[in-house]
Amino acid sequence: MIDVKATLNEAEERMEMAAMYLDEQLQRIRAGRANVAILDGVRVDSYGSVVPLNQVASVTVPDPRTIAIRPWDKKAIRDIEKAIMDSDVGITPENNGEMIRLTIPQPTEERRKELVKQCNKVGERTKIEIRNARADTKDKLKKALKDGLSEDNEKDAEESLQKTHDKYIKKIDALLEEKQKEIMTV
Repeated sequence: MIDVKATLNEAEERMEMAAMYLDEQLQRIRAGRANVAILDGVRVDSYGSVVPLNQVASVTVPDPRTIAIRPWDKKAIRDIEKAIMDSDVGITPENNGEMIRLTIPQPTEERRKELVKQCNKVGERTKIEIRNARADTKDKLKKALKDGLSEDNEKDAEESLQKTHDKYIKKIDALLEEKQKEIMTV
């Protein structure tokens, strides 16, 4: 017989992971304000190995529209510049020999709407993952019914699962709403 509590915890863990994934993805979406998280996916070829940007340079935000990247080794500046150009950041770096500056452009109204659509796509994928976690757990509970789990326990577990599902869907909606507000604010 299955452990109902462990099964429900497993489902909640999957839902939590989905919410964390969404939060991470939303941070990488540029909203017109400088945020070092947009550089999280940038990998630099440094001394024969590919490492994250923050391991070869200090990344700071001196003002709301600029990201400053100061490499620890001046020779790495070209590699860093190339890595930024090859990434999906979409900003052309400015190099003055000592540091690289990324100037975040003010997005147009059209671009803002595209960004909101992009956020909604990621949000929908996350909601689907949460629904899948719920469906998989419901299936486990149905099988457990055949294996001797009482109907009352199964109903209680399903009720608890639905509450968890609703909590995470609300959390996803709140994250999306917050990001949309950030994107649409001029």
